[in-house]
Amino acid sequence: MITTAKRLDTVEEYYFSSKLREVRQLMSEGKPIINMGIGSPDLSPSKEVIEAVAAAILDENGHGYQSYQGLPELRKGMADFYQNQFGVALNPNNEILPLMGSKEGIMHISLAFLNEGDHVLIPNPGYPTYTSVTNLVGAVPVYYDLKEENKWEPDFEALEKLDLSKVKIMWLGYPHMPTGARGSLALFEKLVAFAKKHNILLINDNPYSFVLNDNPMSLLQVEGAKEVALELNSLSKTFNMAGWRVGMVLGNPEIIDAVLKVKSNMDSGMFYGIQKGAIAALNCDKSWFEDQNKIYRRRRELTEKLAEKLGCEVYKEGVGLFVWAKLPAGIESSEKFIDEILYEKHIFITPGTIFGSNGEGYIRFSLCVKEEKVQEAIDRF
Repeated sequence: MITTAKRLDTVEEYYFSSKLREVRQLMSEGKPIINMGIGSPDLSPSKEVIEAVAAAILDENGHGYQSYQGLPELRKGMADFYQNQFGVALNPNNEILPLMGSKEGIMHISLAFLNEGDHVLIPNPGYPTYTSVTNLVGAVPVYYDLKEENKWEPDFEALEKLDLSKVKIMWLGYPHMPTGARGSLALFEKLVAFAKKHNILLINDNPYSFVLNDNPMSLLQVEGAKEVALELNSLSKTFNMAGWRVGMVLGNPEIIDAVLKVKSNMDSGMFYGIQKGAIAALNCDKSWFEDQNKIYRRRRELTEKLAEKLGCEVYKEGVGLFVWAKLPAGIESSEKFIDEILYEKHIFITPGTIFGSNGEGYIRFSLCVKEEKVQEAIDRF
């Protein structure tokens, strides 16, 4: 019997990996499942992106190993995007590192900076991968509360009362997943000051800025942020390229170089054609975002009706790709609540508990569902 590594004792299979198996099984049995659980865009990239990839496939020089740092024109495209959208100036040569999706960046950053026993500040609720990666590298998750009464923002008085002596990294993500809280530049300024005071590497996970959000922001807009902060971003949600796996990490050259040391030992570069498609995506004009958001706005309106039909109270201030809703009073378990809907009405909704204990009493709906399907879900009630 070959035993697994002890690190696997610290994690479970990712919730959606196991739950979607159950959903697929129900579908194979003929159940008409409407999947409102996962945030995988069902819309297509722009025709310019598809054309760029198609042309690149015919390039005889496009099939070999690529640079670990990506094509220079991809890095320039990312730098131009940040300049145009956020007013943030970045050197494409040493302050930007393309990634195969931002999720791998969470692992690369953790491997680059965390030793066994280091502490990591993780939002509750928040993206579950922050916890699993922290555990896999032998560090210690330390959760900080986000609550609706505080607009899903950190309580800095509570943060200062924590033992911060071993904290090396602090994860945050605004617009926030799963709640959709926007955050603000004032909040970012407080977070940068907090990180400087306690010598903490601050990382903002920022893939939702352009979905139903009239005020996109970057942590790197804060003066002096590069001294202590990184930002992760992704083309997955913004440009409907989730399966392409294109992301980026941006910030201080010395910190980026440390991440590159890890990354260069874990892959052999991103496929040339995908990089060319990403360059085309980053050059999209504002009409792209406007057209996408018209679709998502209609979907959100319908999804809010569905949530309200379930007796839920919708978090109306939310932006991004999800609708966050509070369950009716008296419901003791969000997981039991969504399972009843899955088995009785064949609609899959995400329970808030997978994002942390502060997610109990809430559920999350994805907007990656066509309008007619959302209407069908409403009609089932």
